[in-house]
Amino acid sequence: MTHAAWAESRSGEAPPALAQRLRDIFAAHPEWDGLPHTDAFLNAAEWLTRRVLESEASRPVALDLLAADACITFAFEAAADDPASLGERAAATQARLSSLIARD
Repeated sequence: MTHAAWAESRSGEAPPALAQRLRDIFAAHPEWDGLPHTDAFLNAAEWLTRRVLESEASRPVALDLLAADACITFAFEAAADDPASLGERAAATQARLSSLIARD
């Protein structure tokens, strides 16, 4: 199952624009296809967060911010299959995303 299809199976009635944005992101990054859902969604969240930080705050990036949030949620939903690793994964994700802000 593709990452976007997996997200759609979990999100129920997500706004159509959000679902399409996730499909577009994963279509644009086929290098993520072979990754576990957790890693692919974290890559997408990082990519989206970087886009938001590099752009001027405006309405068009609002969808990217929403999609980044959704990707983090999906990453941790997928990671919940291995509860023992959640604490370590949360710390690594926090450091990974915080490093984006430190670069600016």
